Amino acid sequence: MTESMSGGCQCKRVRYRVTIEDDAAYLCHCRMCQRATGGVSIAFKGVRKADVTWEREPDLYRSSVIAERGFCALCGTPLTFAFLDGDGMDLTVGSFDDPWRFKPVSHSGSESWHRDWLDTSPLPASRTDENPNVTNRWMENLGKLPD
Repeated sequence: MTESMSGGCQCKRVRYRVTIEDDAAYLCHCRMCQRATGGVSIAFKGVRKADVTWEREPDLYRSSVIAERGFCALCGTPLTFAFLDGDGMDLTVGSFDDPWRFKPVSHSGSESWHRDWLDTSPLPASRTDENPNVTNRWMENLGKLPD
């Protein structure tokens, strides 16, 4: 089920195409990922570096002595994680244009897992377009809701 998919950052400055072999993804809960994203975990899709084509490459920063992370310096979107010595890399699931196909199959960094944040499905939920506090601002400034 090999398929070519596209993605990129929020402002569309950094864009990529990648060959995907399957729908498997994972959640990383390690403290470095928490700090790099400001979240309690991050969803990643593992790919081969050779399978990624960049229209414009991400900005990189060395997040540790063993890895670097790709991001957009303009809008701040986290895009990649890669060990310095490997052929593979992780793309953030949220950066894909169509992220809904991916399914989590494992957890990494479970020593920093915030279990209360993992299954929040019982909590009340609302759609963005049902929140006048948000929709009014978008309509006044853009004339429509964002994609």
